Amino acid sequence: MAKYGNRKVTVDGIRFDSKKEAARWRELLVLKRAGLISDLERQVKYELIPVQRVDGKCVERAVNYIADFVYRDENGDLVVEDVKGYRDPHSAGYAKFVLKRKLMLYVHGIAVREI
Repeated sequence: MAKYGNRKVTVDGIRFDSKKEAARWRELLVLKRAGLISDLERQVKYELIPVQRVDGKCVERAVNYIADFVYRDENGDLVVEDVKGYRDPHSAGYAKFVLKRKLMLYVHGIAVREI
């Protein structure tokens, strides 16, 4: 069992972190086939804070956010989605996501859509 009680699932040879994420992928594929979205990608990495170096030595690794899904909507606007099966503000995992969500908006000007 995974750390948040989710169960990994494989759909069409693609491994997803949860059933909810796999279901959202299926929904997005239907929207893509209908021509309502385009450029659908999964597990897209965004750098939030670059590697920190002192005297050429890495003292802090980069901080990255990996979006579950990225696509363009019918207006051509970029949409970044993160599928969440929980929303516990006291959870360390959710707090980490919220911080990265805020950094995505600050650094990249992208508001992450929580599903």
